Amino acid sequence: MTTVTEGAGPPILILHAGMNDETAWRRVAARLTARFLVVRVRRRRYRMDLDPPPGLAAETADAVAVARTLGRPALLVGHSSGAVVALEALLAGPDAFAGAILYEPPVVVGAPLGGDATVRARAALASGHRRRAIQIFLRDVVGLPRLPAWLSAVLVAAVPRWRRLIPRQLDDNAAIDALGDRRAAYAAIRCPVLLLGGERSPRHLAERLSALAAVIPGAERVTLPGQGHGANLRAPARVAGVVAAFADRVFA
Repeated sequence: MTTVTEGAGPPILILHAGMNDETAWRRVAARLTARFLVVRVRRRRYRMDLDPPPGLAAETADAVAVARTLGRPALLVGHSSGAVVALEALLAGPDAFAGAILYEPPVVVGAPLGGDATVRARAALASGHRRRAIQIFLRDVVGLPRLPAWLSAVLVAAVPRWRRLIPRQLDDNAAIDALGDRRAAYAAIRCPVLLLGGERSPRHLAERLSALAAVIPGAERVTLPGQGHGANLRAPARVAGVVAAFADRVFA
């Protein structure tokens, strides 16, 4: 698997969001490496040299395997779909993790995450319309307003590195839907958990955090004022500050 390891100290393991790779957390990591060993994993689904796994099990196993090489339990940081992988990793290898920060995992709570929107996005993709496919995903699954969803889709489709990830993002969404509502399982998580959200993120992401807060014992909640789902890119110092403060408590 592809990892970037930097710094020294107690270990922090980062799982990036969809439509991206480990570079999305580079600026956050740079602010942590003076005191922590930071490992950023390129998730298997977003490695273009591999066929995407049908579900989340392989990525979950990867996270646990990397953590167990670090010499002591790690603080696990997951973003968006990477945070769903993180939740599953906490169940699969609880001994490998000292705690977790979950940044807006789009967990299923009742109805499927994508539903009809996923069907329409996949149909657009099958017809060769990648921009249309990601626009449907951003508007009807992520919950972006119509104009920002259109603008973002135009940008994503125009940049080759992002354009080729569009099918992987739809696969990611399908894997989360197939996982289903796992709240009863997540009630078994016993390590310290911080649920991170952005004040400007789509409302359904805050609702999903609330659903997790209701079942994970002792879970804390932090909301970043003025930020949305991409604060790791727009406000890396603030995100790093949250991670470092929680890590100090977890590793104390």
